[in-house]
Amino acid sequence: MGVPDMGVTVDQATTDTLLALAMGESGVMGEAMEMREQLRADSCLDGKTFALVKIAALVALDAAPASYLFQVQGALDAGASPREILGVLTAVAPQAGMARVVSAAPEVMIALGLELPAEMDTESATSNGGKRSR
Repeated sequence: MGVPDMGVTVDQATTDTLLALAMGESGVMGEAMEMREQLRADSCLDGKTFALVKIAALVALDAAPASYLFQVQGALDAGASPREILGVLTAVAPQAGMARVVSAAPEVMIALGLELPAEMDTESATSNGGKRSR
């Protein structure tokens, strides 16, 4: 399957950076981590609170599944417990909506290394708009 010509020119530096990100090269990720740490420092929040707020934002945005892997690990690394991460889902439910919390729950489970029930994984692949690409 080919990519349609969209009339967009992508310079080599952009192409190289996107390739590096797609391959998970640490140099590019290191720059992102430095920027993340600067944003955290500027926020005046401690690392754990900053990480939990970012998970709340993912839920509110109905973020892509891969986003949860990174942010949940960041929260755990900053000292958050799985119970506190669940607390974030509970706290944002009234504002973000239960549908987004329900959509986020399996992504958080996967990020925590928990197994999804087989029937849930099959249902999600067909009823969730194809969001989870597992």
